[in-house]
Amino acid sequence: MCWQCDHPEATRADYHDVLRRKISEHGWAVQYVEDEPTPFAYTIGLHGAGLPELLVTALAPRQAARVLNTVADYMIRSRVPAPGDTMELPDGWRAEFVAVAQPDVHMCLAVELYGPDVRALQIAWLDERGHSPWCPEFNAGGRRQPVLGVRARQT
Repeated sequence: MCWQCDHPEATRADYHDVLRRKISEHGWAVQYVEDEPTPFAYTIGLHGAGLPELLVTALAPRQAARVLNTVADYMIRSRVPAPGDTMELPDGWRAEFVAVAQPDVHMCLAVELYGPDVRALQIAWLDERGHSPWCPEFNAGGRRQPVLGVRARQT
């Protein structure tokens, strides 16, 4: 269950305080959204360090958090990937970065804390056969991965 569901008496401002504490302690927080038909997760707090926030779709909560935390840590320690860049993820996965077209539509809490100038990169993961979400063979017709921006590289 979500924090807000577990604390029905709490306000949105109370949850903002929880997020601020996590950001202060860890540098960022991960927000999971159990959206239908496709869940997604995103970081909150990287914007405060001058970095883009991160977003990933169609992964289970732990998997999403692991991917987001891995890439956020990489960005803080090394460099910010550009749209179109690729990266190896945990467990041998690969991903391509996409600029999120409208972060304010999907990343409400990041925008509430940092304002409308929040920018974000989506981590568009490739399936186990190396197919990107733009490929008709992606995930053998199984779970789809919405991509929330325009692909920067052409193949």
